[in-house]
Amino acid sequence: MSRTKRITLGVAAGALALGAGLGVTSMASAATTPSPAASSTAGSTAAADGHGKSGGHGKHGGHRGDRGQIAAELATKLGVDEAKVTEALQAFREANKPATPPAEGTKPDRAAMDAALAKSLAESLGIEESKVTTALEEIRTTAQAERAAALKTRLDTAVTDGKLTQAEADAVTKAVENGIIGGGGR
Repeated sequence: MSRTKRITLGVAAGALALGAGLGVTSMASAATTPSPAASSTAGSTAAADGHGKSGGHGKHGGHRGDRGQIAAELATKLGVDEAKVTEALQAFREANKPATPPAEGTKPDRAAMDAALAKSLAESLGIEESKVTTALEEIRTTAQAERAAALKTRLDTAVTDGKLTQAEADAVTKAVENGIIGGGGR
């Protein structure tokens, strides 16, 4: 294979992984990036913002559809009305909108953001904070597993179609798993 073709395939693999990683990135970056003072872990905040299930950009209708999906999942896990969960999530997002965008290269404290989210939801819904934390973690874990399976399927197809070698697909998987591309660490 020519050097140019290998470079092209490498870039394509990176783009593929980055696309797959967008779900992880969306989940990790959480559109509700609260200010550090009102901070909350990666997937839980994403869950609050609706980026957990398909990354907010995928097959489930974008950001708005995912927010509803997250609210529905939380409502089921917590045994409360979905409308109440939706209202509590919206109140958290509104209360934690950043006044200014974060400085380039800085990341919010995910653990603190998740803790704040769990506390806010627990208070709003009248549920134990530990139960909310557990539900948010379960949703995050499920979403991560779904994204990993989808990436594997796409990479396997690319290998089968001759667009990538198995070694290239393995490298993409490893890069995503380690958070090098796509923001995906586990």
